[in-house]
Amino acid sequence: MIAIIKYNAGNISSVQNALNRLGCQSIITDNRNEILEADKVIFPGVGEASSAMKYLTEKKIDELIISLKQPILGICLGLQLMCKKSEEANTNCLGIFDAEVKLFPQSNQEKVPHMGWNNFEYVKGALFQNIQLNHDVYYVHSYYASINEETTATCNYIIPFSSAMQKDNFYATQFHPEKSASVGAQILKNFLAL
Repeated sequence: MIAIIKYNAGNISSVQNALNRLGCQSIITDNRNEILEADKVIFPGVGEASSAMKYLTEKKIDELIISLKQPILGICLGLQLMCKKSEEANTNCLGIFDAEVKLFPQSNQEKVPHMGWNNFEYVKGALFQNIQLNHDVYYVHSYYASINEETTATCNYIIPFSSAMQKDNFYATQFHPEKSASVGAQILKNFLAL
């Protein structure tokens, strides 16, 4: 069973739909025991960092996430909340990854948010088995995690940023695998195979 963490962030049901298409059972929950007992955990979301962290802290899910031993996949806001700090409302986050989340700089050529399809500049690790640099994935974000030692994939939009990160049993993608067609489905399969 896959637990999808519920924390008042958007886009969670689309992750469950993607798992259903792969024939995988999942539950959307903020119940600590259900999350602890899950084979794997997905921490997805679209939303705002400070209100999301407030909900996680009130429910003590923040402490739970940090303590998890099974594979966990953060998606979009989930990746950002797994970092040390976000410039969005000057939010202290979970501190799993040694990275800071920053607002994209203004650009005359590109709009913020980064919205749409983009390919990889670099990939490594278990999530990216059978994935090529020219494969496109879908992004919707105004904030990005800086490149660091835990970066497993990079993308360039205005500046290079962490498209994915991994530390121990914690995996995260800035892009939305659940909205990234066959490439995203392969990445989810790779996560489910961990």
